[in-house]
Amino acid sequence: MATRTQVTGWIGWIWFAGMMMIMVGVFNAIAGLSALFKGNLYVPTRNQLLVFNLTGWGWIHLLLGILLVVVGVCLVTGQTWARVVAIILVLLNAIEHMLFIPAYPWWSLLVIAIDVLVLYALIVHGEEAKVLGA
Repeated sequence: MATRTQVTGWIGWIWFAGMMMIMVGVFNAIAGLSALFKGNLYVPTRNQLLVFNLTGWGWIHLLLGILLVVVGVCLVTGQTWARVVAIILVLLNAIEHMLFIPAYPWWSLLVIAIDVLVLYALIVHGEEAKVLGA
């Protein structure tokens, strides 16, 4: 006889993680589109280093934003595969924003902080996400 996992109040952390992924994904997509269509919103300086040009950053932000939104929606709807994919995408998003600190330090630090909270929710309380899909 299979046992069923009981839903507790910690399930809210999974909803939080999914909603934050959707929000950060939308913000990433907007930042990416801004970099692609209106590159003068980002002002590089001589004293700071970015690994890619602004068009490259625009595409990275846009694609990662779209993936974050899609996986965030799948996480909220209880897809079992979404937890692992979400952890990988959020890690990549944090690394991407760490590299983007020279351009926008406060924004990047804020997104990294949100990513850390999402990782906490997914790693520590992610087992409850299985109940959503049941």
